[in-house]
Amino acid sequence: MFHLALHFIAPLLIAFLFFKENWKSSYLIMIATILVDLDHLFASPIYDANRCSIGFHPLHQYWFIGIYIAMIFFSKTRLIGAGLTIHMVLDALDCF
Repeated sequence: MFHLALHFIAPLLIAFLFFKENWKSSYLIMIATILVDLDHLFASPIYDANRCSIGFHPLHQYWFIGIYIAMIFFSKTRLIGAGLTIHMVLDALDCF
């Protein structure tokens, strides 16, 4: 449950700290990237508490993570890239 809460708290902190003027819309864009977890629907079982998402689910592959990080460096994709990168970092914490 704490892990799920972090997926909402971390983007809120980033939005408020780095995108103060538009923090609400920035937050909503970053929260929308939680849709990346739709790739869990292709796994069997869909949820496994002992499974590391990174490297297992299609949109959680390392090369995708590289793309997500690169997106941060372009203004048009910055918020989406930030949301996806935050998501992957939080998912990676479950791997330890």
